[in-house]
Amino acid sequence: MNRAILTVFLVAGSVFLLAVPACKDEGVGDPCTPEQEYDPSFLGFNEKEVNVESKSFQCRTRICLVNHFRGRASCPYGQSTDGNAPAGAKGACTVPGTVEPITGLIDATRPDSFRDPRKKKLVERQCVDRAADKAVYCSCRCADINGDQPSDQTFCKCPDGFACTPLVTSIGKGNEGLTGSYCIKDATEYKADTACNQGDCDPVAKKCGE
Repeated sequence: MNRAILTVFLVAGSVFLLAVPACKDEGVGDPCTPEQEYDPSFLGFNEKEVNVESKSFQCRTRICLVNHFRGRASCPYGQSTDGNAPAGAKGACTVPGTVEPITGLIDATRPDSFRDPRKKKLVERQCVDRAADKAVYCSCRCADINGDQPSDQTFCKCPDGFACTPLVTSIGKGNEGLTGSYCIKDATEYKADTACNQGDCDPVAKKCGE
């Protein structure tokens, strides 16, 4: 499932966007695991970014949305630079559905070293207020960049509990049809000045994803 990754921009930060097909309204809000998490070298997402993955076979909408989320959806408590789980966690991060560890980007010229010696195997913990259940799920495109639904394009209607919210404000020439709004859960709109202010998920004090 090779897909081209396009870079788009938000007012709040960068976005990584895959080509988006026509969307359906069925299944909005269903959980999904971003395909990038099946790569053991992938250390996680950044809460300043939005990722829209198309052709997701986990979603009836075919779109898995990662809306300003930190870390890996499949590993709420992350792991240390040495790949160790925090005290109280069930285990370190692995490729979903397997026991394969998350290794980070290893330097191909030196198998004993990392391309990012600062992070190594570090997977950051999810934010309590933007944990996976609030920021990673199946969604669909509900309006264009102007907030309209022109008849020459296909859009969805957001179900109850979701709001049609602008997420992608600009993109490269020829892909303007990928900009616009997507259905997000009510009360989960990203605000840069308050995001992640409730602290990190903790297996003992602030459980997430259980």
